[in-house]
Amino acid sequence: MGKADFLSPKAIANRIKSKGLQKLRWYCQMCQKQCRDENGFKCHCMSESHQRQLLLASEDPNKFMDYFSDEFKNEFLELLRRRFGTKRVHNNIVYNEYISDREHVHMNSTQWETLTDFTKWLGREGFCKVDETPKGWYVQYIDRDPETIRLQEEQARRKKADLDDEERSAKFINEQVRRGRDGKEIEETPVFTELKRESEEEKIAFNLGASACVAGPSKPSSALGASALKAAAAAAASSSTKRKDAGSDSRSEKKKKSALEEIMEMEARKKKKLDAVRTDYWMQPNIVIKVVTKRLGEKYHKKKGVVMEVRDKYAAVVKMIDSGDKLKLDQNHVETVIPAPGKRVLILNGPYRDVEAVLEGIDEKNFSATLTLETGSQKGKRVDIAYEDFSKLA
Repeated sequence: MGKADFLSPKAIANRIKSKGLQKLRWYCQMCQKQCRDENGFKCHCMSESHQRQLLLASEDPNKFMDYFSDEFKNEFLELLRRRFGTKRVHNNIVYNEYISDREHVHMNSTQWETLTDFTKWLGREGFCKVDETPKGWYVQYIDRDPETIRLQEEQARRKKADLDDEERSAKFINEQVRRGRDGKEIEETPVFTELKRESEEEKIAFNLGASACVAGPSKPSSALGASALKAAAAAAASSSTKRKDAGSDSRSEKKKKSALEEIMEMEARKKKKLDAVRTDYWMQPNIVIKVVTKRLGEKYHKKKGVVMEVRDKYAAVVKMIDSGDKLKLDQNHVETVIPAPGKRVLILNGPYRDVEAVLEGIDEKNFSATLTLETGSQKGKRVDIAYEDFSKLA
């Protein structure tokens, strides 16, 4: 019988079946063959190749099941890590994306019967954080890559150091403000008393030109003569002079800077001075450093060496302590080494650059160490230096 016509329903159905996914019930995982319908799957099961695969699987069934389980687990976690990262996502969404690949490992060939069992197993083994909700199970990938963990710890350390600096600055400013307030004299608060008169016939007269009110018997208008007018004019002139003096004093006080502004300006000048002293390069000869890059392989990773020569400020020739090999490394590929208390170090950056010192103690909370200077004009002084600004002397 000839082939079906190109536009016949059978030919169209065959082309549709050849594309995309087929039913899972007609897939043979051992032979990795997808059949189109039940009849094709039945014929495949009766074939000689399928029988040979079953004989091989019957010799060691656990071996094949473990292999398919590992493949399913690895591909599922890789899709979860690459597609969703560490976000919380529904397990069915990840599974639908996983099975969209025609060549994926089917779950019916693994040790897990359902997706829920597989999700619970991921939670028990520590690969993901899982939680059950009314909408179903959610998974969140746990990234255990050493490089990622190191970057997260570095970011947390820097954030904590910045917060500590801000807290110290705020505490210093509050202390200065408190001292400024304690130094000022307590201003006298005005006392308000009730206005009373001894007799009902007595009248109260207010002198608007003066700063106080005077209670006393009023004089008849005939008694106000030239002397009274002169006195009123003199009082008005004196009050205007006082107001001018008070206005000039208030303007001069406004021009004066507050204690808080002076402290902030002093801190800004101090920070600017320290920034001018610091540089973006710190490599120095005769110091011990540690290799942190993985590009050189495990042979040199986390190994220590001595800087023999500095080139172009940012690179140096390093002699490894263990193997004696000489490498040319950039300062971004190495880090400083903190010795035990009592050992000699070299300050690499800041106002005490190129000064040798002795390590007295380590402050892990503030990521700094206490050093006693041994050279320079300030010999014998104790200073606090950050970890990255000093290193062990060879």
